[in-house]
Amino acid sequence: MSLIAETPEPPYYAVIFSSLRTDDAEGYAEMSARMLELAAQQPGYLGHESVRDGLGITVSYWESPEAIRNWKKNTEHLFVQQQGRSKWYSAYKTRVCKVERDYGFETL
Repeated sequence: MSLIAETPEPPYYAVIFSSLRTDDAEGYAEMSARMLELAAQQPGYLGHESVRDGLGITVSYWESPEAIRNWKKNTEHLFVQQQGRSKWYSAYKTRVCKVERDYGFETL
């Protein structure tokens, strides 16, 4: 399995979530796993990539702006967003982008 998300031909959309964590780790791993599981169940979800080494960056891919808006409005996601602001993150930034072109390389 590739660590790089399989995405369709553009155009599609990317949500880039960059974050700095607090020292409070209680419940974070479970919450993070649950959000990835829940996002994958949303109509229009295409995949994601995530790394953390001090700065955390998660990029999720979506078919449309409407799919992104629906994910943002998900009740469980809204609750976890509030938890993140009050408990797990000292700072974060979310960026929404239209992917107009992509290309890559992979060895077999």
